[in-house]
Amino acid sequence: VCVSGGKDSLSLLHILLNLKAKAPIKFEIGAVTVDPQTPQYNPAPLIKYMASIGVKYYLESEDIIGKAKKCMQNNSICSFCSRMRRGIIYNCARTNGYNVIALGQHLDDLAESFMMSVLHNGLLRTMKANYVNDKGDVRVIRPLVYCREKAFKLIAEECKLPVIVDNCPACFAAPKERHRIKLMLAQQEHVFPNIYSSILKSMKPLMLKSDTEEAGGFDDLP
Repeated sequence: VCVSGGKDSLSLLHILLNLKAKAPIKFEIGAVTVDPQTPQYNPAPLIKYMASIGVKYYLESEDIIGKAKKCMQNNSICSFCSRMRRGIIYNCARTNGYNVIALGQHLDDLAESFMMSVLHNGLLRTMKANYVNDKGDVRVIRPLVYCREKAFKLIAEECKLPVIVDNCPACFAAPKERHRIKLMLAQQEHVFPNIYSSILKSMKPLMLKSDTEEAGGFDDLP
């Protein structure tokens, strides 16, 4: 499970731990965090927390932001960071014997990605719910794609999860495009209460279109 310290990934971890205790099949769960080595982000509290709940924890540290300043050219910081993290997470999974990577993006995240792709690239594209990487040795799943973000706010509050609020290394003072799209959708939801259901209906063919790897990275790890 990819854990940034945000409410979504921590909620996913606990959902899967609960499923593991009740599922008729056996599987092992580990958690991985990628530390981009920025002063704004401190995943240290997760080390003690993972030990307290008995989850194997892998903290991968790399100067992603430093490399982005040198190498990202015309790409956005989010796109570059996503690709870097994908490689680090794949390597961690292979090294430690895991064949499935679980990501915590929810319906709000997919809707935002969909709208960003339409508005800025003229493409009908969003994150996939389930696919296998190009090498065929790792499956990536997003179990929360039909769930709204507000559900995980409640879970985090009720379970008192150790949420790291500023868990995106690229969150500087200026608002990012994803945040602007989030505000736009929130405004439209007041006018059209079923907007997310409609967007989900539009996205489903894209989410299930192919069983092969996504063109981009992991997008924003929640």
